[in-house]
Amino acid sequence: MAANLEVAVRRLTAEQRRQQLVAVALELFAQRGYRSTTMDDIAEAAGVTKPLVYQHFSSKRALYLELVNSIAQELLVAVRSAVMQAEGPRQQVEMGFAAYFRLVVSREAEFRLLYGRDHADDKELGRALRTVEDAIAEAIEPLIAAGLDADHRRLMAYAVVGMAEGASRRFMEQRTEDGGSVEEEAHRLARRVAYLAWAGLRSVHAD
Repeated sequence: MAANLEVAVRRLTAEQRRQQLVAVALELFAQRGYRSTTMDDIAEAAGVTKPLVYQHFSSKRALYLELVNSIAQELLVAVRSAVMQAEGPRQQVEMGFAAYFRLVVSREAEFRLLYGRDHADDKELGRALRTVEDAIAEAIEPLIAAGLDADHRRLMAYAVVGMAEGASRRFMEQRTEDGGSVEEEAHRLARRVAYLAWAGLRSVHAD
């Protein structure tokens, strides 16, 4: 048995092994939370020894932060790409939301990791998650009507990010196995939230 495990461990390249560990850690963090997941758990689920995990990641914190940064980058690319393809402001809002919710629906584990709150008292991890919100707000801010000062636009951008996060949490709490396709669910969420966001943004004025 040990010999078979050793052969299996050697069969993957270093990059393949790293990606395997990232995938395993993602599932465990999403299911159990950051605090309840240990490096021993990750090693056991991946079928490797803990020293091997430490060859790739210096700590559980480093592994978690890499996951957060990777998810954030993917989310930003998806939202920015969708917004650039839209024909007008109204379409930009809805298509941006659709890209966001498409990832929420299809990559639920990643978003459970992002929205976890069992490490709320950890300043470094909290700061890493806030950078995700900051980056999305920066992508949204240019879509908000001109005529507002920079602080006002930024505040509205964060309000929109909060709407998306709140709707995502609600969706994940209520999601059932017999839901529609990824596209159907993503577009339904996007339409509902975009309608509210667009109606609100159109009524915003300088004060």
